[in-house]
Amino acid sequence: MKWVVFFSLFLVACQTGTKTEVEREHEVTSTSDVFVNSHLVDSIDQVFNLIDLVDITTVNSAIKTDLKYATDDNFMGITLYDTLTKVYLQREVAERLSKCQDYLDSLRPGYALLVFDGVRPQQVQREMWDALDSVPVYRRGKFVSNPSRGSVHNFGAAVDLSIVDAKGNLLDMGAGYDDFRKIAFPQHEAEFLASGELSQQQVNNRKLLRRVMASQKFQNIPSEWWHFNAYSRITASHRYKMLVTESGDTKWFRIQVKKDTTGIEELNPACNEHLKNL
Repeated sequence: MKWVVFFSLFLVACQTGTKTEVEREHEVTSTSDVFVNSHLVDSIDQVFNLIDLVDITTVNSAIKTDLKYATDDNFMGITLYDTLTKVYLQREVAERLSKCQDYLDSLRPGYALLVFDGVRPQQVQREMWDALDSVPVYRRGKFVSNPSRGSVHNFGAAVDLSIVDAKGNLLDMGAGYDDFRKIAFPQHEAEFLASGELSQQQVNNRKLLRRVMASQKFQNIPSEWWHFNAYSRITASHRYKMLVTESGDTKWFRIQVKKDTTGIEELNPACNEHLKNL
């Protein structure tokens, strides 16, 4: 009888501890608990370094930063980052950005990239998304990625930035950072140039930024002159873990794709359904 009871308890324990593949894939790893509580690290720099996120200024000191969400100088008018005070990116992405800075300096000696944001915790992404609840979901994604689907920022593979000249003056891009008006959309530049609402110099400044970033294969998006992706969202999700919180908590969030009958890749519906519930 004792063996029956023992075997039953063993089965229950095994069933309780068993997780599906999807559950394991989206399980949050609390880096801060694992390392900080073990006294193996004593700063957020070290926590992030352990997950291969680096302070971009340690890779290239010529790059300037102005982390907008660590201040109230942003579209929400409040401080969103509680502990983040530096711009972090995946190490490999930061190294590519460093080469962009070197290229800019070769084109315009003394000019520097000015970075507004890098890796962004999914938790903060949710706050931004919810703050724009007056904007229909189908339009909201043009300004802030849906946190349920993940932003390239959440993987540390996107960067928001501009350029300052040799005297430290910000180049005029014709629209500010996080400006939601159409005049900030690269896809509408010709229209606003023709109307005189954008000057040729402002467009040239944007083109300079795009040229510099394209030198390392960063891709600009149609609705924000300042936003560049090192990889697509799907590719980033397969290369890097998603940063969930500022404390360094991460999880795998691999976005699966399938090909329809025409050969065009689509998001897997099963994956989409799961993402909606996160």
